[in-house]
Amino acid sequence: MIAIIMKRRTLIIGAVGLAGMASVGWFAYRETSHKAPQANSQALRERPKLDPEMFFNASYPDRNQQMVGMKSLIGQPLVVNFWASWCVPCVKEMPMLDELAKEVPQAKVVGVAIDSATNVQTFLEKVPVSFPIYISGHAGIEVTKALGNEVMGLPFTAVFASDGTLVSSILGEVDPVALKKEILKLLAG
Repeated sequence: MIAIIMKRRTLIIGAVGLAGMASVGWFAYRETSHKAPQANSQALRERPKLDPEMFFNASYPDRNQQMVGMKSLIGQPLVVNFWASWCVPCVKEMPMLDELAKEVPQAKVVGVAIDSATNVQTFLEKVPVSFPIYISGHAGIEVTKALGNEVMGLPFTAVFASDGTLVSSILGEVDPVALKKEILKLLAG
């Protein structure tokens, strides 16, 4: 009889413990998933080995296969979004970035596709955007690494001041409100 009571008590305590752990895990997931874009924002002072010149020294073809030097983008706040047509979060944030480019025309928003020209053209026929798109192919991955993308994941967004200074970078989807606030701060000086 005592053995049965002990087994029942052990089962009840175990079930309550598991339920508690599951609850804590669920609440932790819920809290961090809402804050993921901010958590992925990377403070530049923590990563001293950055090389923004690698980006500005590059030239990529645009949608019309015309080569464009990235150095020509210096002169106003700049948001560079590295993306690919096969990347679901990249595709998801493209309309938001297009809206941002329209809302804040004093800053320049550009996309750099880590993809083929054919894939980019097909994608842009389905999801048109008004901001410039350049095609780096797989070579763009190394550029993102020079900008602080240590895991070489996509999407990856770099924000530059008017003089070409790298201000911040975001791995994963951007938070549109936070990104707009950062751009407006750069425009205010």
